Amino acid sequence: MKNFLPVLLVFSILSACTPENKQEETSLSGSVNPVQYVDPFIGTKNMGHTYPGATTAFGMVQLSPETNFEPMYLEDGSYNKATYRYCSGYQFDDSTIFGFSHTHFSGTGHSDLGDILIMPTTGSLVPHPGVANMPGSGYHSGFSHDNEKAGPGYYSVFLDDYHISTELTATARVGFHKYAYGGDDTLNIILDLMANIYHHDDKNVWTFVRVENDTLLTGYRQTNGWARTRTVYFAIAFSKPFDEYGHKRHEKVTYNGFYRRFDEEHNFPEMAGRDIRAWFRFAPVNNEPLMVKVALSPVSTAGALANMHAEVPHWNFQKTLQETTNNWNTELSKIRVETMSEADKTIFYTALYHTMLSPIIYEDTDGLYRGLDQNIHHTEGFSNYTIFSLWDTFRALHPLFNLIQQKRNNDMVKSMLAHYDQSVHPMLPIWSHYANENWCMIGYHSVPVLADALIKKTTNADPERILEACISTSVTPYFDALDSYMELGYVPANKTSSSVSKTLEFAYDDWCIAQIAKYVGNQEVYNEYKDRSESYLAHYDTVSGFMQPKDTQGRFTDNFDPLDTHGAGFIEGNAWTYSLFVPHAPDDLIELMGGREAFTKRLDALFTMELDDKYIEHTEDITRDGIIGNYVHGNEPGHHIPYLYNFSGHPAKTQSRVRMIMDEMYGTGPDGLCGNDDAGQMSAWYIFSAMGFYPVCPGSDHYELGSPNVVSADLRLENGKVFKIRTTNQGKQNVFVDSIKLNGEILHRNYILHKEIMAGGELLFHLR
Repeated sequence: MKNFLPVLLVFSILSACTPENKQEETSLSGSVNPVQYVDPFIGTKNMGHTYPGATTAFGMVQLSPETNFEPMYLEDGSYNKATYRYCSGYQFDDSTIFGFSHTHFSGTGHSDLGDILIMPTTGSLVPHPGVANMPGSGYHSGFSHDNEKAGPGYYSVFLDDYHISTELTATARVGFHKYAYGGDDTLNIILDLMANIYHHDDKNVWTFVRVENDTLLTGYRQTNGWARTRTVYFAIAFSKPFDEYGHKRHEKVTYNGFYRRFDEEHNFPEMAGRDIRAWFRFAPVNNEPLMVKVALSPVSTAGALANMHAEVPHWNFQKTLQETTNNWNTELSKIRVETMSEADKTIFYTALYHTMLSPIIYEDTDGLYRGLDQNIHHTEGFSNYTIFSLWDTFRALHPLFNLIQQKRNNDMVKSMLAHYDQSVHPMLPIWSHYANENWCMIGYHSVPVLADALIKKTTNADPERILEACISTSVTPYFDALDSYMELGYVPANKTSSSVSKTLEFAYDDWCIAQIAKYVGNQEVYNEYKDRSESYLAHYDTVSGFMQPKDTQGRFTDNFDPLDTHGAGFIEGNAWTYSLFVPHAPDDLIELMGGREAFTKRLDALFTMELDDKYIEHTEDITRDGIIGNYVHGNEPGHHIPYLYNFSGHPAKTQSRVRMIMDEMYGTGPDGLCGNDDAGQMSAWYIFSAMGFYPVCPGSDHYELGSPNVVSADLRLENGKVFKIRTTNQGKQNVFVDSIKLNGEILHRNYILHKEIMAGGELLFHLR
């Protein structure tokens, strides 16, 4: 080695990261039992925005290829719609790979992340990404799906331009890369710290890297995106030493102090700047693969190093892969199903896999994490989680966790309460990630998550503290026109373009607060929020039969079109959809709309009417793929609607609609999702519906019954009991339910209770 390397750190855990301590690397073939029936490529094109990467269940590291980069804004400053296709970084239709980054969202309608991108190349050094449709213009490489494989916790691809076989796996906090290459070419590792998902010119705030020795880097990057103050710390270890290294800053440097005395770009062990790309060159050694470990931390580089030492203290790729595979097998075995076809089984287990990609663990192995106040906190009695896409996930994802991930969901409840404690507003999370609140979407839907866990007795958090946090959130006057909502009993149209949607969602959330108050015995609060939960009545027009916007004088606005969304009082849904969003009072809604038969005809019309293209042509996240009539399954506000037939006295129509949606909206291909998976909500709907029941109103202990498409399912509950779902005469055409038995007794109702599931036993559907 040359003399450019700094003195080795005197740090006890570094010895576990150096090549001298690596264990014998074993062959991949034949030694790992992969999780069956999962296809991570489902939903990687069109609106699905999932990614085929390497991660553990709920892992902080979500290691995946980036197949292109689209800036968030065009040169004229306008929004670049093409960036929307890359919410998760990967598009199945692409034929290039720009590198492998370590943080991703799964199926969100907006995005961030894409941190710490690594790209291996051979031969001449090209330290910039280039353009996808111009081979050789940068470090990116072509690839073929024929040479690409993915499974839970594993990803591999052959990089055509460099003849590099790439394998990836991960633990909760560490990404593990293995690059095999032949010939006499030098191997280059590009560390692109400019790369982002949803990149814009001001996204990178600052980057810092230390070359600790010839096999170890540490550093951090701070970005300003959807999360406006987000810092990711990292430690990167190589399995063999590099020969030389360098970096380049790509922003204009006005002042550099006395660092100008150095040649910082070549073999200088400190890198600092806003926009940095670094490179490291390795001489070939007997065709031995290069392995790279990348550990992340929300706290410090020392935390990242400690995470690496705790989770991957060796260089045995196969050992880590086996442990990650075992982890996934354990998690996916919490529901064991038999299906009518292998395709149905693939859809089911891929959906279950998607439900376990977020929220993610967000703390170091010692329990330290960065809080919303940007201070460092230590968890006491829980593990801290982040990525709460609550407008989506309160509906089915968190209710699913209350069945099969109770301990984790209890930790998530406590993570939300910690967010409240650290909030200057003070409020529970709306849509939060990485120690930031990004304020995306409407309502305060932490509330139903907390209420659902409390009512179903799956959290040991203090009920009084939960009630306090929910009340405080619901009276923050400057959030989403809550001041007008509290004064007028509705959100007026002149305050916001989505006034009706906000009122309806506030009303439901307030009903959940009433249930929490009832649980703790606070009658005064119960009465107040029970009254607030009836605010939806203010928007119902008995003439049109729809929920409509009102002005501050209480007058319905002019030019109302129940099929319109944008600027019409709604968000991600129209009046047909949102007029049915009163999940806490479906019987009252039915009476309001003219009784059971009139309501049934209304539901029928929703599913059979035609929706003109003009109503969806300007909507990024809705296409024809996700629409049946005017029922939009590709977005969340209507996910409960098929089950409303149960309340109007026509459960057979619920059964028929639910089975139709499962057949038409979910598949086994890259276009197998009809819309954004939205952090697991789209998949959680499928899991519930495939088993034959669904939580129409989280915050209650009821699940509405439908028509399962599984032959059988076993829910292995955390209390040690098993709830069995069985069907007789199951078939693609046999969608109607003749009778349902619970533990051998005929069930004379269209719902099942949470406590009945948790007691174990058997639910038997007789189909025809």
